[in-house]
Amino acid sequence: MANSTIAVLDIDGTLIDSNYHHAIAWYRALRSVDEIYPVWRLHRLIGMGGDQLVTTLGGEDLERRVGDQAREQQGREVDALLDEMAPLPGARELLVAIKERGHRLVLASSAQERHVDVFLDKLNARDIVDDWTTSADVEASKPAPDLLQLALKKLGAPTDAPSVMIGDSVWDIEAASKAGMPAIAVRSGGFGDDELQKAGAIAIYDTPGDLAEALDQTPLARNS
Repeated sequence: MANSTIAVLDIDGTLIDSNYHHAIAWYRALRSVDEIYPVWRLHRLIGMGGDQLVTTLGGEDLERRVGDQAREQQGREVDALLDEMAPLPGARELLVAIKERGHRLVLASSAQERHVDVFLDKLNARDIVDDWTTSADVEASKPAPDLLQLALKKLGAPTDAPSVMIGDSVWDIEAASKAGMPAIAVRSGGFGDDELQKAGAIAIYDTPGDLAEALDQTPLARNS
């Protein structure tokens, strides 16, 4: 397609309102193995894959002692909160607007596969998106660029194909930078504009719906 761009979207936290649920799930999971960390500190790491979060939080010692057990329990805690997670305003409309402009669309998530399945259903997105990833697809999740590079690969596109990342956390933006993608941010991750801009975001919007309305002012403008 002439002038077609690949939109690589984070789903968990960017399209689905789930960040604070994940923070609580991590708090409960760590508390179950007798490790107490303030919820605000956990929230600052949401958007980073679980394979990296525990080490970043408490170092190699914490990872060695409780990493696998905490991740497994965190998944169960998220299971219990799924019904409380809902699409953010304009989330599905954003997906439709991207496709209507002739672009390809892939969801690059580091969430667990069963959770991504639920999110796809909540968005009624299976017939809109071209493909998606989960944490099972790569060894290293965000802020490593692997998921974004895999997203392009799933569409048969080279790593230097015209693309743009849409995410909600500094970890999304950092992953995009490492993958050589411009990145657009929404504020649902709870990070400050200054943090998102410092990480490399080229634009910031309140909600997916706000981005959908402004899409023609971004690299995802309508194909000519």
